[in-house]
Amino acid sequence: MTPFRRLLLLIFLISIPNFINAQELINKRSSFYAFTGISGAKLRQFNEMLSDRGLSPMRNRYRSYGLGYQARINDFVLGFELSQHQSKTSHFDEFEIKYRTSRALVNVGYALTEEGKFQLIHYMSLGVGYLNFEMLPSQQTQNLEDFLSDPSEGFVLRENNIQKGTQYFGDFLTEIGFQLSYDFDLPGRKEAFEVLAKVGYSFSPFEGKWQMNGLSFDNTQSGAFVRIGAGISLPDRNFFYKDASIGVSLFRGFHFSKPDRLNNELLQKGYQPLGGTPSNWGLRILGETDGLLYGVDVYNSAMKGQATNFQDQSLNSLRVYANAGMKFFQFKNFAVGAMGGLGYGNIRYTLSQVEKPDFPELFEQRYFDGYLKSSGLMAKPEVLVEYGIPMTNRKLFDLVLSASAGYEVALGNYRLGELGMAQFLTGPVLGFSVGVRP
Repeated sequence: MTPFRRLLLLIFLISIPNFINAQELINKRSSFYAFTGISGAKLRQFNEMLSDRGLSPMRNRYRSYGLGYQARINDFVLGFELSQHQSKTSHFDEFEIKYRTSRALVNVGYALTEEGKFQLIHYMSLGVGYLNFEMLPSQQTQNLEDFLSDPSEGFVLRENNIQKGTQYFGDFLTEIGFQLSYDFDLPGRKEAFEVLAKVGYSFSPFEGKWQMNGLSFDNTQSGAFVRIGAGISLPDRNFFYKDASIGVSLFRGFHFSKPDRLNNELLQKGYQPLGGTPSNWGLRILGETDGLLYGVDVYNSAMKGQATNFQDQSLNSLRVYANAGMKFFQFKNFAVGAMGGLGYGNIRYTLSQVEKPDFPELFEQRYFDGYLKSSGLMAKPEVLVEYGIPMTNRKLFDLVLSASAGYEVALGNYRLGELGMAQFLTGPVLGFSVGVRP
């Protein structure tokens, strides 16, 4: 027997238990959750540069915040996580030095326990990320006219700059770990309250992918971590009829407002205006139980352009909504519903010099870039239309296509300096999404 045939025979023998199990009743479980945690990473090259100047190294701990989705079919687990990781702030003279990263990861795992209230899962994650490293004054300029006259307050370095749009996410990231969770039944509800903990290690597998201006920042995406979280779970054991599930979708949205007031200020100061209207890419997690809709939207609205011959500019807004509503019409795989969302929004305008020197010269000169930011509450009513397409004979999951039309309302002034940007953030939004639902 040739080595190739031996390999085929071995694969067949290993697969027999899975074939037998496939004929049994399919167990499903879907959930979504929020989490926070801590990790640590030393920026070796940057700390060596600080040490050469007799300065203390950066603090090596960072905190994580994120949202996740998970679907379990028998023992196979598939999920998605979107997270932000914020470093501790270090101080140098009147400057603050810190970094933040964002990650979008697909999780693939295997449950080490049988279907039940307790879950133990071993998983691996693959995805992409973004990095922002900055050295800016502790007291940044809060006056728009003064900022536009002299925006060079410090320096901001960005790799895979999602301030210009979510589509700029990039560079390969991985994570490996274990997840423990437990479901607590909710009185009178089919859903369960889930608490979870994760331990593992995240890292960038290719050295040098996170290098900026002559220094490596790979460790900003690395480190052993501990995370805790909580969310909503839909265990298969709670349902006699399959009238509930939680799905995840990739969301593409379009806004119809323009930053006219900001553009007028830019023109007066000799900058080019921002053209067009903002669009966004984001994530929608949507659950349903007996017609009740609930979930979370996260998306990143962005505009970018050239400000001068040597400066770039971006206008970015992150929105996070908690949604609730009702599905009031259902015919076979077609459905119509309405939701209302309340959440968090921010706005950030950045002016950055295109050409900057490498370290350590950058650290010595340091006056190149700056930004203004503001945040507040947002609200969004919307109407949702969706169509689900069963993808397997056993109906393990549906491919869900949907469209939504809504109106966003800024519940704050959202000032960039003294300039209110609430009018820019308020307006209609049209969205399309494609995703899966067990």
